[in-house]
Amino acid sequence: MTVTTPGLRPVTGPAAWTGAELRGRTDWVYLLTEAEIAELEAAGRRFVTENPDLRTVTKDDYPLPVCADGIARWSNDLDRGRGFVLVRGLRTELYSDAVSGAIFFLLGLHLGVPMPQNQHGDLLDHVVATSNKTMDDPEALPSRVRDKLEFHSDSSDVVGLICLRGAASGGESRLVSGAALYNRVLELRPDLAPLMLEPWYWDWYKQDHDAPSRTYVSPMVSDVDGVFSIYAGGSMIRSAQDYDEVPRLTEAQRELLDLIPTLTADDDLPLDMQFQPGDIQWLLNYAALHSRREFVDYPVLQKRRHLLRLWLRRHEPRPLVEGFGKPVTADTAPVQEGGAFTIGDAVIPKETWGL
Repeated sequence: MTVTTPGLRPVTGPAAWTGAELRGRTDWVYLLTEAEIAELEAAGRRFVTENPDLRTVTKDDYPLPVCADGIARWSNDLDRGRGFVLVRGLRTELYSDAVSGAIFFLLGLHLGVPMPQNQHGDLLDHVVATSNKTMDDPEALPSRVRDKLEFHSDSSDVVGLICLRGAASGGESRLVSGAALYNRVLELRPDLAPLMLEPWYWDWYKQDHDAPSRTYVSPMVSDVDGVFSIYAGGSMIRSAQDYDEVPRLTEAQRELLDLIPTLTADDDLPLDMQFQPGDIQWLLNYAALHSRREFVDYPVLQKRRHLLRLWLRRHEPRPLVEGFGKPVTADTAPVQEGGAFTIGDAVIPKETWGL
């Protein structure tokens, strides 16, 4: 394994896209065929009827031969292409949430291994406003408010989202290529770019109150065997400064943390997409950062914006520098009482979360 330093050269390849380049194109959207939709609907309804345990069901229990070529294409898009794909065509307005969730979960099984997302061990989580808090509130949960979110990485190889219902207005999903962001830092501040490969302290406690330590250490960028990966999110670096044991940020580090949101605010880098009901977004966390615009919900509770989220480990390993990203203990952590492990329960959000 060869660890390289891209500090003196820009990153090239399909993952180094900009929003300006992709905005007028549709090759990042995969339209399901009628045959694929029919197979997924049948599999989803069978899944709901048979009601398997989400912790033990496998892709072999629910083969998807018609969708196999499409799933292989999405895998290639994730690992060797742009790092994301938007899948469109499901008629979720005709399904129950359980059937929509079952289809989403089944596709996740064929792309990777679902990971627990909270202390209860839930494999499906929700992006739905159960609180009127804003991100200025230190107790706000990003997935449970209507506020805009900063660009960040999640704690998995792949994050998947399916839109059950969209917002009344706003709420666009936003992506930024990690390679393009690094290239822009290199272009404008070559003196700061090498800092992205150095270790940074991240706040673990604020992400997970059950974490074994208050912080962890990871660089923002990994380049191993020519494979570029990013892990970013400035708020967790800044909040780690609350702990006395964490070294103080240098002036150069603070400059870099200030520069990154300035660059992602430029219209040239981000790609915005407005989710339609039934849309599924698959995103490789190592390739791109994601965020969301602020949104307004419909006044009727049953019509509010509601996404389901999956975290996946990919079947295909990725070369990374040692200690890259957030340490994941949830795979082996004991499951606390209250988890939802059947599809009918898993698609119902816990209304008290985020209050």
